Amino acid sequence: MIKSNDSELDLLTDMNSVLVLVDYQPTMIKSIASGDKTVIKKAAVLAAKAASILNVPVVLSSIKPKSNGDVFPEIRELFPEQEVFARKVPSFVAFEDQRTYDAVKKTDKNKLVISGLWTSMCFTYTALHAVKEGYDVYGLIDAAGDSTIAAHNYGVKRMLQAGVIPITLESLVSEWMHDWDNPKSGKLVEEIYSKYGAMIGLQ
Repeated sequence: MIKSNDSELDLLTDMNSVLVLVDYQPTMIKSIASGDKTVIKKAAVLAAKAASILNVPVVLSSIKPKSNGDVFPEIRELFPEQEVFARKVPSFVAFEDQRTYDAVKKTDKNKLVISGLWTSMCFTYTALHAVKEGYDVYGLIDAAGDSTIAAHNYGVKRMLQAGVIPITLESLVSEWMHDWDNPKSGKLVEEIYSKYGAMIGLQ
């Protein structure tokens, strides 16, 4: 992966980025205590929905679905023809599964927006792997959670120290959209902004 100079300063677009969601499964979210489970799940689902509206590529990874359950149906149903990559080796690093990593490489995008459960483990380790491979990595923080507040916070700090760029749902969607002249802006207001955060009044 060859990066241009200061490529991390380039804004995210539907043409240069891919969304990677790791382990959004029922068992994984049950033990979340670092934040509101409903809000965390909603952020992940809405990120996936925004990606589907704007045709941003999405890669879905899961760990041990037989015991942890399938990726949330609210996410899977957005991409009915797409495989969820259940990791062959149950590693905490999603990209150690070759099919998952190959799916990312196939998109030929240099910017990865990553989030997952839990923050300090599968999310962090996958993000660090991507940084090491030379990608510009953005961590979708409000879609992540962990078993304790400290675990979440220090997982985030570790990613930041490694060069992961933090981002939140509304900022991500706005960056993808770029401006209100985007022909998909009305749908994004209806389907994303109005369902999350303080932007419900935008019509």
